Amino acid sequence: MRFSSKLWLVVPVLWAFQAAGQVRSAAPGDLGGANLPAQKIGPNDLIAVSVYGAPELSRTIRVGADGAVRLPMLKRKIRAEGLLPAALEVSLAEALQEEEVLVDPVVTVTIAEYHSRPIAVAGSVRSPVTFQAVGPVTLLDALTRAGGLSAEAGPEILVSRVQAGPGAEPTALVQRIPVKGLIDAADPELNLRLTGGEEIRVPEVSKIFVVGNVKKPGAYPMPDTAETTVLQVLALAEGLAPYATSRAFIYRRDAATGGKHEIPIELKQIMKRKAPDVPLAANDILYIPDNSGRRLTSTAIERVAGFGAATASGILVWRR
Repeated sequence: MRFSSKLWLVVPVLWAFQAAGQVRSAAPGDLGGANLPAQKIGPNDLIAVSVYGAPELSRTIRVGADGAVRLPMLKRKIRAEGLLPAALEVSLAEALQEEEVLVDPVVTVTIAEYHSRPIAVAGSVRSPVTFQAVGPVTLLDALTRAGGLSAEAGPEILVSRVQAGPGAEPTALVQRIPVKGLIDAADPELNLRLTGGEEIRVPEVSKIFVVGNVKKPGAYPMPDTAETTVLQVLALAEGLAPYATSRAFIYRRDAATGGKHEIPIELKQIMKRKAPDVPLAANDILYIPDNSGRRLTSTAIERVAGFGAATASGILVWRR
């Protein structure tokens, strides 16, 4: 009986210690559901604030556009923008104590949603996308999220960032990243680390349009490694069709003024190597009329070339 009475004394004590431990461990609730990696807080982020022993103060809060948050019963807003969750915990605890809401508050802050770190990927990618920079994100990571480069992607990627110093006007900084160097990992520094606020744009490859009396009219991409000439483009178009004239015309638009220029070339002389090959520029239209003596106007040629580029087909055919 003596042993039994001691046992009845010990069991309630053990139970009390166990219960106290359970309450303390469960106290700081995760109100936000998701506990994302800790990064600096920004406007419109959703944070979960848990105040131990004060469920009436615990809640999810959206950071305001001014970068501040306010808890119930606090008279003033607390600056959250630019702080890590741990630093905001200290600021909220100090405010609760200074305004005599709680004597010794224990505050936990977790990130439920990030909305202040968008990264946009657009242009010649398979699936343009905008996502939040949560955790470490690189340029290759962003391109992967967009499904990779499309077949129309050009030789470089443009990464735009907005920079603003204290009291200075925001300025856009654009970095040009060569696709080949990035994909081949020739220079690891090309795989930029993204922190949010970047816009990634992949321009289409420059093209040259071939219209008229050729076997395969169409829009042909310009290689980024060498100069593109009339003979090279004719080879892509599988050569001249019957009844092509000895002269051809290059239609070129001045990027600065928008004016159009017609440049006649001696096509047959070039093909016989009796005249130098002629280099072509991006968006040039090479027009080869037939020998009927009739020609399309430059406006009609531009419309035909534009239609073919839009449909990406071999519709750029003109016959008499």
